[in-house]
Amino acid sequence: MTQIATVEKILRRGMAEISVPRKSACGHDCESCAGCGMTGSSTRAEAVNAIGAQVGQKVVVESSNKRLYGVMLLVYAVPIVFFLLGYFASGNLPSEGARYAIAIAAFCLGIVPAILYDRRVKRMGGMVFTIKQIL
Repeated sequence: MTQIATVEKILRRGMAEISVPRKSACGHDCESCAGCGMTGSSTRAEAVNAIGAQVGQKVVVESSNKRLYGVMLLVYAVPIVFFLLGYFASGNLPSEGARYAIAIAAFCLGIVPAILYDRRVKRMGGMVFTIKQIL
């Protein structure tokens, strides 16, 4: 995935700290909406700076799609699969409410792998970006 970022600081070992604007599913046209309250929101990350970008420059950064797809799978698919497993595994209960309660508990349990993975990624330094081009 490629994004446009701003170089905030040059770090050691060929790395740079960048500021990446947060994007949302709505297209992030905040000037015409501002309904979600994310106006001007950005996140800081480290990027491999092999091309020698300097502080203040706008750059094109790339992150690994492989890691992104894994995160999407953990966040979206695993909880839904756990919900369905909880619901259908409790099929012999007499109360529909109890089946839904078990399914919701299974859904919440399905969120745990995403939380653990997020903590692991943060311990390891977060998502790694690579600066590909200076704009």
